Amino acid sequence: MKYKVDKQEHYTVLTLEEPTLDSLIAPKLKSELIFLQQEGTRNLILDLSQVTFVDSSGLSAILTGNRLWKETGTFVIAGELHPAVLKLIEISRLDSVLVLIPTLNEARDYVLMEEVERELGAE
Repeated sequence: MKYKVDKQEHYTVLTLEEPTLDSLIAPKLKSELIFLQQEGTRNLILDLSQVTFVDSSGLSAILTGNRLWKETGTFVIAGELHPAVLKLIEISRLDSVLVLIPTLNEARDYVLMEEVERELGAE
């Protein structure tokens, strides 16, 4: 699996550099997501802008990430999604579960705002 990880102070961006997120790639992605979460990554931005095809295994990997960060931080899907990928997410009705943000910059801003809100809520 080809990917890039960019760790920042308040978030990590994992950019999947594969055209397909299928049964060959999904288990590796799940493992990397689990590793990042266990390593202490508080907020994760998953950049899928280079992905043109996702199957059910890929959706499962994405949902794993969503579940891992549900209680501890923020999980965002970023990037302009390929129409086939977006259609599958919409057909699966996951667009109501996942946070989909069209650009990486907007995703960064969203995560930082969520972080501020959590900090204010903790006071």
